[in-house]
Amino acid sequence: MTAKTRAPALGSEGWFTADPEPALLGQQCTACRTFVFPKAGYGCPNPACLGTEFDEVRLSRSGTVWSYTDACYQPPAPYVTPTEEHVPFCIAAVELAEEGLVIMGQVVAGVTVADLRVGQRMELVIDVLFSDDDTDHLIWKWKPVTEGEVA
Repeated sequence: MTAKTRAPALGSEGWFTADPEPALLGQQCTACRTFVFPKAGYGCPNPACLGTEFDEVRLSRSGTVWSYTDACYQPPAPYVTPTEEHVPFCIAAVELAEEGLVIMGQVVAGVTVADLRVGQRMELVIDVLFSDDDTDHLIWKWKPVTEGEVA
């Protein structure tokens, strides 16, 4: 059996790396050093800055839960349900302390809202969002850091 191609899910091309130590790909304004995610297609989002040039940067791989919820309903298209029926999943907004950004993303399967708390340490992982005949479509997700792990 041949391995499936691994590719970013619809709309997330260039947003993350699938390296052994994955990272979200953001930008940093060259004028004021403000971080941006996803990448800006316009000027700096800092209202005090008129900068229009950015360096691409790998963002921190870990942060803390800023907020969280569960998706008990099926999201609208272009979301693709990975199973025949929608299975609820958690969503976490994770604050990257170094960059000062809050990044939303799904939480890995098996983690429920009862398992999460504000301030909890999380790490970035790359996971399969859905598969078709030839391709595993990848997305970033957040995974709780268990005690003793280094994120």
